[in-house]
Amino acid sequence: MSDTKMIGANQVQKGSFILMGGVACKVVDVEISKPGKHGHSKVRISAVGLVDEKKRIEVMPGHDNIEVPIIEKRNAQVMSVSGDMANVMDSESYETFDMKIPEELKGQVVEGSSVLYWTIMNERVIKQVKGAD
Repeated sequence: MSDTKMIGANQVQKGSFILMGGVACKVVDVEISKPGKHGHSKVRISAVGLVDEKKRIEVMPGHDNIEVPIIEKRNAQVMSVSGDMANVMDSESYETFDMKIPEELKGQVVEGSSVLYWTIMNERVIKQVKGAD
């Protein structure tokens, strides 16, 4: 199974996910310039990294292809919390692993709670706390 698929740069929309420099990013802005007399339309994409939250900007011809990460959204049960790390168990595969707790979810990720996590390019990120079962 491939972790990415290809789409045309002029099909990228605000709020979608793309790969920039091998990093999965969420698109925050897209500007498409009109084609010139001899040229093609240009697409200027501004995006923020999903894991590192760094802003990235890329300009490319509209007919170029861009990689889109395939994001797997799964649920997990929090087994234990230690500092800014949580040991969680996947609700379907029962696999256990450690994940870093994002800054905005600190204090909400507690033992016994359920979380929604995304697997993006072999990286796991906690996205939401669903509360205790």
